[in-house]
Amino acid sequence: MTVELQNLVLTRPLCVIDLESSGTNVREDRIIEVAVLTARPDQSISSFVRRVNPGRPIPPAATAVHGIRDADVANSPTFATVAPELSAILDGCDLAGFGIVGFDLPLLIAEFARAGLAFPVAGRAVIDALAIFRRREPRDLTAAVRLYRGEDRCGAHTALADATNALAVLDAQVHRYGLPRSPAELHAALVDVDVGGAFRRGPDGEVVLSFGKYRGRPLAGVAAEDPGYLRWVLRQPCLDDAHALVRAALTAHFVPS
Repeated sequence: MTVELQNLVLTRPLCVIDLESSGTNVREDRIIEVAVLTARPDQSISSFVRRVNPGRPIPPAATAVHGIRDADVANSPTFATVAPELSAILDGCDLAGFGIVGFDLPLLIAEFARAGLAFPVAGRAVIDALAIFRRREPRDLTAAVRLYRGEDRCGAHTALADATNALAVLDAQVHRYGLPRSPAELHAALVDVDVGGAFRRGPDGEVVLSFGKYRGRPLAGVAAEDPGYLRWVLRQPCLDDAHALVRAALTAHFVPS
């Protein structure tokens, strides 16, 4: 399956990411396949696909989803080996995918950190086609391909096929819903405060927490009343833009983070 963009207007490369992994725990599980589909303003598209040896057995439950077994990755490189090339591909690019905010990005950031490399999302447009889909048609990628492309999903749970499907769905969503055509404008329309949704805007426009015991409380107030809680947040696997908001709040109240 190839994708010719009809609606997205790119001013810089857009990297569509999909991962297959040993499980769904960002802290404990590991990437076993990574695919990046890079769409460029000149309409050219290139792909990067690597199998990765996770350094641990792949659970049968994970194999049942994507079909990748220990033997399939026994001779594959580690993520640390692949990381420099992957980092170079993603450098300076906007990011997209289907469900990347909740899982793929946090896992990718964790893997880069284990490899000794930073992978910030701040300063990029981050577009999750699943977020659009849930707002408009709450189903899954298979249904999204059928709805927006009028065809059955091919190659489900192979990373490159899923990344290709995600790009095709995102492009079709832009047309169907009259959404902004550039990733930067899409990002602004979809992201309230931070990419991962750890924070949102309160009724008066203030930044409030979207999770935990202080859900709905202004971030500034929590920084003043319970800075220890925010220090705990900094140790959680949030995306770096959320951590930056927490650090700024702590700094504003002269509380070292």
